[in-house]
Amino acid sequence: MSRIFTQIFYVLLFVYAGNVAAQAQSITVSGTVKDKQSKEGLAGVSLTIKGHSGGTASTSNGSFTFTTTAKVPFTLVASYVGYGTVEQQITGNATGINLELETAVVLGGDVVVSASRTPERILESPVSIERMSAASIREIAAPSFYDALNNMKGVESSMQSLTFKSINTRGFNSNGNTRFNQYIDGMDNQAPGLNFSVGNIVGITELDVDNVELLPGASSALYGAGGINGTLLMTSKDPFKYPGASFQYKTGVNHVNDDNSSVQPFNQLDVRMAKSWNNKFGVKAAFSFLQAKDWYGNNYSNFDRVARTAKSGDRNSDPNYDGINVYGDEVSQNMRNVALSVQNATIAGINTGSGGLIPNIKTLMDGTFGTAIPNAAQQAGFLAGLPSALRGPVQNYFPFYVGLKAGLIPNQNISRTGYNEENLVDYSTKSLKASGALYYNISNTVQIVGQANWGTGTSVYTGSDRYSLRNFNIGQYKLELKGEDFFLKAYTTQERSGDSYISSILGSYINELSKPSTSWFPQYIGNYVGARAAGQTDVQAQAFARSVADQGRFAPGSPQFIQAKDQIMNTTISASDPSKGIYGAKFDDKSNLYHYEGMYNFTNLFDKVVEFQAGASYRLYDLNSAGTIFNDLTNSIDIKEYGAFAQIGKKLFNDKVKFTFAGRYDKSQNFEGRFTPRVTGVFTVAKNNNIRVSYQTGYRNPTTQNQYIDLSVGGGSQRLIGGLPEIMFSKYHLDSNKPYTDVSYRAFLASAAATGTPNPALLQQYTFDARGVRPESVQSYELGYKGLLLPNLLVDAYGYYNIYKDFITAVDVYQNVGGSFVKFGVPVNAEGKVTSYGAALGLDYLVGKYTISGNVSYNEIGDLPVNYINDFNTPKIRYNLGFGNKEIIKNFGFNLAYRWQDQFYWNSSFASGQVPAYSSLDAQVSLRIPSVQSIIKLGGSNVLNKYYFTSYGNPSAGAIYYVAISFNP
Repeated sequence: MSRIFTQIFYVLLFVYAGNVAAQAQSITVSGTVKDKQSKEGLAGVSLTIKGHSGGTASTSNGSFTFTTTAKVPFTLVASYVGYGTVEQQITGNATGINLELETAVVLGGDVVVSASRTPERILESPVSIERMSAASIREIAAPSFYDALNNMKGVESSMQSLTFKSINTRGFNSNGNTRFNQYIDGMDNQAPGLNFSVGNIVGITELDVDNVELLPGASSALYGAGGINGTLLMTSKDPFKYPGASFQYKTGVNHVNDDNSSVQPFNQLDVRMAKSWNNKFGVKAAFSFLQAKDWYGNNYSNFDRVARTAKSGDRNSDPNYDGINVYGDEVSQNMRNVALSVQNATIAGINTGSGGLIPNIKTLMDGTFGTAIPNAAQQAGFLAGLPSALRGPVQNYFPFYVGLKAGLIPNQNISRTGYNEENLVDYSTKSLKASGALYYNISNTVQIVGQANWGTGTSVYTGSDRYSLRNFNIGQYKLELKGEDFFLKAYTTQERSGDSYISSILGSYINELSKPSTSWFPQYIGNYVGARAAGQTDVQAQAFARSVADQGRFAPGSPQFIQAKDQIMNTTISASDPSKGIYGAKFDDKSNLYHYEGMYNFTNLFDKVVEFQAGASYRLYDLNSAGTIFNDLTNSIDIKEYGAFAQIGKKLFNDKVKFTFAGRYDKSQNFEGRFTPRVTGVFTVAKNNNIRVSYQTGYRNPTTQNQYIDLSVGGGSQRLIGGLPEIMFSKYHLDSNKPYTDVSYRAFLASAAATGTPNPALLQQYTFDARGVRPESVQSYELGYKGLLLPNLLVDAYGYYNIYKDFITAVDVYQNVGGSFVKFGVPVNAEGKVTSYGAALGLDYLVGKYTISGNVSYNEIGDLPVNYINDFNTPKIRYNLGFGNKEIIKNFGFNLAYRWQDQFYWNSSFASGQVPAYSSLDAQVSLRIPSVQSIIKLGGSNVLNKYYFTSYGNPSAGAIYYVAISFNP
């Protein structure tokens, strides 16, 4: 792979050589930019020359200097969010320029790039788009810009831990959302192996964020496979525009009034340094470190994993209790089945031990006792008549014989005693991010960039299980050549799972080390029969049996528990060998992604008669989990993908109408190629008032896990496997030994409760599509309006209708393997079409220096195909309200953000249940200290400290209260 990067490097050098032209005589532009009212220097003001690329940003004291080849006269443009833009004609001396900006908030003045992959006013965007600037990030009340994404119109999230949040729009939210793409400086930051976007764990630091743009809905025509629910693009700061040193220290507390924990500290340090020389060479580096105590997963509700629904009871009242955030109790057995297994094993053992003289010990006992239930004396007499070598096994068998004969053993499942999540996962949250980049301006229009982002962290992630991510790290490394009309880039993502492990497997294996299930279940049932025979009630007997079977169980925090936990945590899943007492829950993932992409904008070449762009990309997934995630213990897995797109746009009728047509073709080695078109129209009905209409298509390849996963989850109660034929059929023979549907298997189990014997006629086979899992696609129709109804009132509204085809979902099936049923979770495509629709309205209103904002969104799912598991996972109604003033009095500002969302039902492979409605208020006040270019902020998220959770099975979050000091933010 290093050879490929070497080749890419030489290609970039070639393009570099082709773009270097004779440099005209350059001149220096310098001066100072100040606040007109306070006369204080303004830092971070963008200085550019109209019609030319390049420029700079003012330093901490407001001064600026850069070189340009533009000839006088030219127009110098100074712009800064929160201030009116100033243009000054330069006709002579270009040094010693003094500029003054006035405070002003201009609605609808933002320029966005992601909607069409070319700069355009946000008012004229052909599709819905949300934007967050560096200036607005400084004013947010939330602890981080990523947390503040929730305040955007139509955005929802799934919070799995303090630092792990999954962003989504327009329904079908999920943990580790794979239908929503995230990019940092054009690099896809989804972990290639674990399949979640890591933007809020590792990646961009807050001080280095230039802007964030979010596209709700499908965007495959421009950005390739994935992102059928939305795309988030985060762009870091350029050292030429944002030079200087900055730092921010934030300290606070969380876990206030938390029953799980005392008040805990929250600390975060961010540092950024950037420098440029002669507008030719630039360098920057950024660092962030966060340390806190994570939120606790404490949902102890009882869960039926077969029916995927909640059930009544707890550990004291339900012998088959399975708590949501309790692990190890997923291991469950039917009492009668265990008793019958003991009986069959005893018959076989006695037959062998007696040399065939006693072929069936049960038949001999039945002949001896007849229909009577033998008492203790009769049992002793029977044992005395056996050879001494056989007495022990038969004595152990007697409780089961008596229990089955007397009907004392119920047809009921019992589960092992589990461990709470807090005893198994690492809640000591850490997040370290480091990034650096080198920039070289080959000419005024061509730049080469080498960039490295690296981060490591400890967090908790929810997938089909709760995964403790310990010392997880990921690196992204990019080389890019870009100009006004083109870019060429190559980057790689290097994922390392560190010391991450599966919590339920850990809990189950600690139980196995303390006492194997092959001993625990028989011991439980034998003591249950004894208690029932002694006259105890079922409830009393169940409690007594558990107390005996749990003798020797490793208590949380005990030396035995800690030793077993450390051993299992540090042993990989693939190294497990129960026959040798070796158990492992650790991932060993070292998967990589390599991506190459180029684009050229022909608009200038065509004299702007039309706007035309074209580009292509190639991607390689190199999966390496050593059998701990994928089916790659003995074979290597590579996935190759490539694609190309083109887009043409034209303004008509005196620029009142603009139509854009785009299309992209993508091909993965495992699936047929897909073409995704996009058609948009923007109609200017009045100045600064536009109606937009669009037809977009998108598609998503099955994730790397959808294709190749082979992983035991749920404490070993289920195996997740990939949906490719080579996994389903070649390895697990789900075609020749067909499994049974989830519904029919539940009916099969229920029949035993009624008749005493399960009815196999109730089992219905499930037949998988011979093609295996395939890409899903969406057709999206949108009608929207964005405009200034008044100079101080911005309105943005849209409605959408989506049609999904081949929607990727999952089925649970049960395969009969040697008389035992094995549960598989398999990705499949839903038959028929899945539809969803919705609308949103956003308002921004200025009253003097006060900003009042609000948005409301509505999302609904349409008719569902038969047997489709509804995982829309989205509230029908949610809204946000904002109120702020960056300077209510001199140097003092404030910001409030309130959000509310309706209740909804959450369905996932980990857990399913009702998510209650909740509300949350974020607030902050700020004090600017211009003399030292600093800001002090006092604020908090969820300041009313109403604990809530966003997705079922994930922890509840309370308030975070903080104080922050920032220098030159």
